[in-house]
Amino acid sequence: MAARLVRRCCWRHFGAFVSAPSAVPASLLLPVGKVAMARALPQAPFASFHASSPSSWADRFSVKEQVEDSRNPEHRVIRELIETAASPQELFQLTELHALNSNQASLIITQLSRLAAEKNLETESILRDERFQQLIGMMDSQISQVWNNTLVNLLKSLYSLGMDGNRREMQSVEQEVLWRLRRLTFRQLASLAEFLAVKQGKESKLLYEVIKKLELRWTELEGTRTVVALMGKVGHVSPALMDRLEDKALELAEQFNPDDIRKITLALAYQNRRCVPLLRALSYHLIQKHSELSLNVLLDVIFAYGKLNFHQPQVFQKIATDLHSQVSTMTPVEVTRCIRSFALLKWLSLPLFEAIAQYALDNTKQLSVTHLCGIILSFARLNFQPSGSEDFYNMVHEVLQGQLDSLEPHLLMDLVWSLCVLQQAKAPYLQRVLAPDFYAWLRGDQSLKTQNLRLKLIHINAAAKLESPDYQGPFLPAEMLSAAEPAGEKVTLLQSSLREALAGVLGSRNNGRFDVRTIYGWQIDAEMVVNSENKPLPLKDFAAPHLLRSEGTKPLPPGARRVAFLRWEFPNFSNRGKDLLGRYAMAQRHIQAAGFLVVDVS
Repeated sequence: MAARLVRRCCWRHFGAFVSAPSAVPASLLLPVGKVAMARALPQAPFASFHASSPSSWADRFSVKEQVEDSRNPEHRVIRELIETAASPQELFQLTELHALNSNQASLIITQLSRLAAEKNLETESILRDERFQQLIGMMDSQISQVWNNTLVNLLKSLYSLGMDGNRREMQSVEQEVLWRLRRLTFRQLASLAEFLAVKQGKESKLLYEVIKKLELRWTELEGTRTVVALMGKVGHVSPALMDRLEDKALELAEQFNPDDIRKITLALAYQNRRCVPLLRALSYHLIQKHSELSLNVLLDVIFAYGKLNFHQPQVFQKIATDLHSQVSTMTPVEVTRCIRSFALLKWLSLPLFEAIAQYALDNTKQLSVTHLCGIILSFARLNFQPSGSEDFYNMVHEVLQGQLDSLEPHLLMDLVWSLCVLQQAKAPYLQRVLAPDFYAWLRGDQSLKTQNLRLKLIHINAAAKLESPDYQGPFLPAEMLSAAEPAGEKVTLLQSSLREALAGVLGSRNNGRFDVRTIYGWQIDAEMVVNSENKPLPLKDFAAPHLLRSEGTKPLPPGARRVAFLRWEFPNFSNRGKDLLGRYAMAQRHIQAAGFLVVDVS
């Protein structure tokens, strides 16, 4: 109790002591054993005392200032004038009419930044104004007396106004914030981290220090708003902090509203963090507690789930049902985003896709070629054919006529490949991408993306040969028909079981081939030739037009047939049944068209 009384007396005398001029050297005010360290910037007479004092002193002093400010009529009036000012001129007039302290000058600078943002004012003229320079001087002269919350807002305001980071006063504010980090509340640290992550990025030294404090004090984290904001704006900078935020979000999952869930799932998607327990909890509460969801929530959640490859059938069904009723009111961008997300998830909702096909027919003039391409690519991925396919594809061909040359090469390749999947690739499309001058840029490039495009080009060439009897060329030359082999593919259980089963049927290794790479860009898991009595024949003796280099030359004997075994795993199907995805349905068609009897193994 005596210690408490002494401390109160000290503060009372200290308040009077600060208000009077003093010539006492700063070094004499430091605790015994401490060396006076001069700041690189001009300070108030007792700045060193403030910096080296225990944090509890600074907090009490800050509380004391706030109490005094609320009791001081003049301070209260000035604060109200600052908060109600509607223009920079009104704020600048305060510097002429009142003797301001450093805290009030900081409040004015913060209000200037707010007005500039709200009214879209030119910040350069504010920074050049002589009265603004006076405010900077007032603030800098006694920066250690600026309250913590005001100091945080001051730093953000100076960044927003575009003040030169090399200016002495700017560095003074940054250094003061750095010195006070331990005394800031968790909410102030979070607010500062959110701002710095957006404004300065990962390279900011101050942001690094702020995040270190957040990581150490994560147990103070409370409230959904802070969790959501930190996950969205700061999580990507610190994986360790993001781990803590995910744990806290799981704890608070029941309290999140739909928009919070939208922001969290987007944050996870953009950072490629597939936190399954959190996603499951958010999905449960989204379905159980929120019957009506806005369009933004529906589109963003399904996009995030698609990007993370997270499958939750109940959520998909609800979102598809809710979106179906809103398709007619969507913009082309929203429609394209919606259908591409479902295609990515391999989730075919027939009513939704039919509605989107009808939307494309009803809004042809509003759809750009890029939007239409997005719809076609999505239909092809899921091998979806609209019920009114004739009208739909007539519209597609009409829109695309004369537009092929305007498309970027990668998009044009994907478009023609998708039309081949849907069996809608006409001669002009095939001629455009199979022309030597189009694919010249693919030669010599061994990147994974280019290899995938080259494989699609081989598929297009196969469609032209096997499914377009009226197409006369051009076709790919032989040197373009060898696709790069995928590296490091693991043998699946189904694959090994198929090989074991066929080993007994074939009798001899000469009677079969495994993992056959064809000139059509498709791989056959196993191949054999059987005679009219269904007995295996040696493959090496016969010509193999489906191979780049055939070992034999003999034609097949009368009644003999080629048999291809195609293995289909779970990823080859859509998530709504046993329908093959478009890519694999086209592979099946091409192998059959090449003269094989196809045996599907799944």
